[in-house]
Amino acid sequence: MTRRPLHTVLTGLLLCAAAGAHAQTGTQEGEWPTYGGDPGHTRYAPLDQIDAGNFADLEIAWRFSTSNMGPRPEYRFQSTPLMVGGVLYTTGGTRRAVTALDAESGEQLWLYSLNEGERGADAPRQLSGRGLAYWTDGDEERILYVSPGYRLIALNARTGRPIPSFAEDGILDLRETLDQDVDFETDRIGLHSPPTVANDVVIVGAAHSPFVPPELKTNVTGYIRGFDVVTGRLLWTFHTIPRRGEAGYETWLDGSAEEAGGNAGVWAAISADEELELVYLPVESPYSDMYGGLRQGDNLFGESIVAIDLNTGERRWHYQLVHHPLWDHDIPTAPVLVNAVKDGQTIKALAQPTKQGLLFVVNRETGEPIWSIEEVPVPNGDVPGERYSPTQPMPTVRYGHQGIGIDDLIDFTPRLRAEAERLVARHRIGPLYTPAVLNDPEGPISTLMVMGGSNWPGGTYDPETNIVYVTASVRVNSMTICEYPEGSAVPYGICLGPERGIFGGLPEIDVQGLPLLKPPYGTIAAIDLSQGEVLWEVPNGDTPDEIRNHPALRGVELGRTGRSGQPPGALATKTLLIVAEPGYGPTPDGRRGSMLRTYDKATGAELAALQLPAPQSGSPMTYLLNGVQYLVIAVSSPGYAGELIAFRTPAADVEPDGR
Repeated sequence: MTRRPLHTVLTGLLLCAAAGAHAQTGTQEGEWPTYGGDPGHTRYAPLDQIDAGNFADLEIAWRFSTSNMGPRPEYRFQSTPLMVGGVLYTTGGTRRAVTALDAESGEQLWLYSLNEGERGADAPRQLSGRGLAYWTDGDEERILYVSPGYRLIALNARTGRPIPSFAEDGILDLRETLDQDVDFETDRIGLHSPPTVANDVVIVGAAHSPFVPPELKTNVTGYIRGFDVVTGRLLWTFHTIPRRGEAGYETWLDGSAEEAGGNAGVWAAISADEELELVYLPVESPYSDMYGGLRQGDNLFGESIVAIDLNTGERRWHYQLVHHPLWDHDIPTAPVLVNAVKDGQTIKALAQPTKQGLLFVVNRETGEPIWSIEEVPVPNGDVPGERYSPTQPMPTVRYGHQGIGIDDLIDFTPRLRAEAERLVARHRIGPLYTPAVLNDPEGPISTLMVMGGSNWPGGTYDPETNIVYVTASVRVNSMTICEYPEGSAVPYGICLGPERGIFGGLPEIDVQGLPLLKPPYGTIAAIDLSQGEVLWEVPNGDTPDEIRNHPALRGVELGRTGRSGQPPGALATKTLLIVAEPGYGPTPDGRRGSMLRTYDKATGAELAALQLPAPQSGSPMTYLLNGVQYLVIAVSSPGYAGELIAFRTPAADVEPDGR
């Protein structure tokens, strides 16, 4: 990708600074009080003690294992901790316990754990979740989180004890205010993201089982609710699938909102603008994810950004990213509240990373696009009873990878390319939004779909340079729709069976064990919001050993391929962009481990790296305490139980007065 010269970046920076009336500031006073650093989810800290010169020499301040925070160790530890007033708060363990640590030493101060029995064991979203929320009125301090069994719990931040005056002894049963009839024997609802607190309102999302079996025609709907953070009283409910008489109901044809609705929750984090008193919901797909024959129409508010009034829950505007969703393109991460510059004017905006590698940038007061988003024609499908949307919104700002064509296939050698072409000849390939095929042994046997963008870790925004940074990873999925047996609640859906992948097609698509597509397999992109353009995009991570040492590639110059896997969470500071590479990989000392790297924010050049004992599994955060900057990261993997590692500025780089 062509890089724009640095002077262009600086021009945009100066323009933003001159016009910047609506700046997002990132964290303040050296703390990290919310999951995304601030309510706008910028994941930016204006700290500069850790820099390119000392990053590789950071010292370990403390380590904290979560192995004993539940009945068994957890190997998928996704927490981003909070730090307020010298205390670090985190979830951990297979029961989603909450603990407070001394942020300087790592000493455990208190632990809270709720044993929910079968309700917790049967929950659709288990383990320790992704984080917490913090609230204070200047005197009292509270930590709030959602348990696996879908209870909103308010704890005293100083003692870890439930708040007696909140709901029932500190615990609010979220099942009791779902505003719909629910059979909890079949309907599964929960949440792994933290709640959002804004202006004394706590907003709670909803998540479901990833795929629901064909005997269910509908599922519980993930309505979004706002509660009084002091008492737990329900303030409002927003219907993500509209009811009769509500805006958007007409996009569900033939009464299908009642007959075939469900899901459309918000399993990602939620952003808020406390000054505008708006909450921004990144809504997931409606049920079922990949077959919509029973829910014809555009299906609002599925896969839409919805701005609602913080105090009333009323819709103020919406923007649908995918019409009649069929690809499991849930909006996976919180909208990032940013400033965009257009025609010399600074605009309060939000930037929404997506699984598709499309960045939607809209005015966060009105929902109007900042730069052109065109409705482009997309391919049709052949599943009986399905009514495909003829167009989909396509923004000009793109990163990662979209769609599959012959030119995208592996081309390290002519033989590998030829084999890849023979393989894909049995499948349907095409641009983004090519729909799944109906199962046919004569072929095509599946549609090959790329998930080439972001996921739940999201992006980061530097308000000083007006640049958004996003990570992406390339994964090829095989999608096939099957006709279900007579008597099933739905006539079609993804093909089921042990030989099938999660999208109904083949479980693995590769060429002699190598990725089907040519690199990069993972990227980091910088997007200038003063111009609406990609400044640079570089591979994220070194070339995996299994590719570098593959016998078919002996003697082939590979370059740096980047790494596939979960797109990692990034962190921007005044001096650095910090991003881990997915999975285990080559390390300087040859020991099993993973790398945490830092990049030049203006050019994407790698500056320094730290070796981790296991891959990053939560997003990094940073804070300043007693004159020392800390960097905390959650690591885990199969065989390596969840652990927090806190790095600190080398003692030699810290002045006596903390500068």
